[in-house]
Amino acid sequence: MTTGSRGVHVIVPLAGRQDVDEVREVAGAIADRLAARHPDELTTQVRKEQRAGRLFVDTLRNAYAQHAIAPYSPRPLPGAPVATPLCWDELADDALTSARQYRIPDLADRLSTVEDPWSGMARHARELGPIRRRLEEAD
Repeated sequence: MTTGSRGVHVIVPLAGRQDVDEVREVAGAIADRLAARHPDELTTQVRKEQRAGRLFVDTLRNAYAQHAIAPYSPRPLPGAPVATPLCWDELADDALTSARQYRIPDLADRLSTVEDPWSGMARHARELGPIRRRLEEAD
């Protein structure tokens, strides 16, 4: 999902039986693994001066009392950008040029031509146990 501001959120629907600490731990392990596999492109370094032009894989929203923008929420920025759910293939599409690309006036046209990626998201809910086991097996 574009944030409507500066980035993209990868959303993994969960079955709802995990506590925030478990979610944060697994998200951090995934981020660390991604950064280790792609060290020239990705980092988990919070400080900007330590990122050296790499994309920051941010798991800090996975913590108690943290929040993230809700799907289809407008941002208080010029042009009225909107946090917009995307399909995976849209992330690789050259037509996606900015997290602020979709705006309030564009959404009706978008949703008339593209199936809403957010629709039915709950049916994809996952347990963290199998994800955690796969991470441990890969170590």
